Amino acid sequence: MTEIWTVFAIIGVVVVLFMWDRFPVVIVCLGCSLALWASGLLTINQALAGFGDPATLFVASLFVLSAGLEVTGVTAWAGQLLISSAGQSRVRLITFMMLLVGGLCALISVNGAVAALLPVVVVLAVRLGRSPSQLLMPLVFGAHCGSMLLLTGTPVNVLIAEALAGTGVDGFSYFEFGIVGIPLIAGGILIAVFFGERLLPTRDSANLPADLSQHAKTLVEGYRLSSDVYALRLRETSPLCGRARATLDLGDRGTIKLMGVRSEDGSASVRAALSAGDMIIVRGDAEAVGQLATELDLGLREETVPGDRVQSTLFNRDSGLAEVIIPPRSPLIGKRFFPGMVTESGDLIVLAIQRQGEDLAHGSVLSSGDTLLLQGTWDALDKRLNKAEVLVVDSPDLVRRQAVPMGNGAKTMLGIMGAMVVLLATGIVPAAVAGLGAACAVVLLGILTVEQMYRAINWTTVILVGALLPLSVAIEQSGAAALLANGLVDLVGDAGPRALLAGLFILTAIMGQIISNTATAVILIPIAVVAANQMGVSPAPVLMAVGVAAAAAFLTPVATPTNLMVMEPGNYRFGDYWKLGLPMMIWFFIVAVFFVPLVWSF
Repeated sequence: MTEIWTVFAIIGVVVVLFMWDRFPVVIVCLGCSLALWASGLLTINQALAGFGDPATLFVASLFVLSAGLEVTGVTAWAGQLLISSAGQSRVRLITFMMLLVGGLCALISVNGAVAALLPVVVVLAVRLGRSPSQLLMPLVFGAHCGSMLLLTGTPVNVLIAEALAGTGVDGFSYFEFGIVGIPLIAGGILIAVFFGERLLPTRDSANLPADLSQHAKTLVEGYRLSSDVYALRLRETSPLCGRARATLDLGDRGTIKLMGVRSEDGSASVRAALSAGDMIIVRGDAEAVGQLATELDLGLREETVPGDRVQSTLFNRDSGLAEVIIPPRSPLIGKRFFPGMVTESGDLIVLAIQRQGEDLAHGSVLSSGDTLLLQGTWDALDKRLNKAEVLVVDSPDLVRRQAVPMGNGAKTMLGIMGAMVVLLATGIVPAAVAGLGAACAVVLLGILTVEQMYRAINWTTVILVGALLPLSVAIEQSGAAALLANGLVDLVGDAGPRALLAGLFILTAIMGQIISNTATAVILIPIAVVAANQMGVSPAPVLMAVGVAAAAAFLTPVATPTNLMVMEPGNYRFGDYWKLGLPMMIWFFIVAVFFVPLVWSF
């Protein structure tokens, strides 16, 4: 009995510390693992076994895949699809928005799906003259509904699938979660459509995320680059053929400024040397450009490049633009720069230089506060913009994720996701193997670097899962799960197994509003399994009900990071969440208690 009360004490301290929110979550979780070892409840190997658990590794791999979808522009494409198909109808907008975010977070994390669509929805609200507060909460609640569509929707799904497999019953398959996920999201959409306008506030916020979807147009117009732009094609007899790209300097050509170099196939040139067929994009008066073409044996188009083609030439899947500011004490202060020059690295071009909004003369010396517009491949922009030298106004990585749909590697990334889905659906390999294999493919095929992979993983979630999984073992081994399960079974008495589902749902839902739903699931899963065994029913409906309850994190902004994510841009208050959240939770309760047993019989 002493071990049982020790487990209860550790759980109590963990819950209080989560609610107090004075210590980092990872410290609380690691402290829990160490406390289980120090108290003698678990051996050191058992206390740390969660970090090597397949469920933990699978969760980590999902963050890598989520980042791959963002980097390749798949999520940007999904956002633009929403904008193009929503129209002016509020019903259509909410329906498409919740279906889109639900579908996205079924494949990637809830956090990743909401983060990707948050700025899109805000911009869409502004364009349609609607308050963001009317749309952002349905966006988040749609993500919670969609998290139950597939196994990959949330770490909780992975945990309950592993728990069911551990009971000797066949685990939930990859698509099996959709049996409850589809009615959850359908009901969630109906609730948001019919009750959302009345239950949600109508407020605007002064702190809205930046809309970077028109980033290229803004920069081209701001630096006055949309006129007198010409494309010159290298002929085989041109003296520029074979010349190092980094040495291409048109600074002695007066008004002519280099704007970019493109390969014969239209992609941004990344080769070290120029070759026949390459296109050199320049800006200047027609006479000077014509003279340049004659001298260097270049093919000159008679007409200038239209404004929209200027944008697509400078800003596309291969290359982008970056606006930077020269900060105080920058090593670039005092150096001579001019529009059209190629940087020392040879992969960035200076398109324009301004001082207080005015263009600088050729060969001016840089001063603190000057702004430069740089053009180059996305990889070059990510690597070359040293923080010690310049301050980047808008991160190229963030711009690319918002403004470049279906960019380089998008088809490869979708192929990787498709292969993983097939492996998970067929069960040929364990889920962890499928996830880790897909994550490795993302890095090996060049979609993410190793450093980007590390940054993509939400280590707080991974550590939370790894550190708290041993708590489930301690709850079961100490007899605490049996004690709580006995109490729950005695409480429902002869009311039947549906009453057990109702009790577990209420307990899970309440805890999920104040601490992480993942942590809640880790605590409740062993209790649910023992309660099902004591009542003599299958653990499948019981565990699925716990999963549905864990997803019902609607009543408070602190229930999940995504709830908190929209609080400021939506200008929500603490008491706004439960008004729409309560009908959502009632629907989840109905599905968990009455629909789930129809699919997975007791």
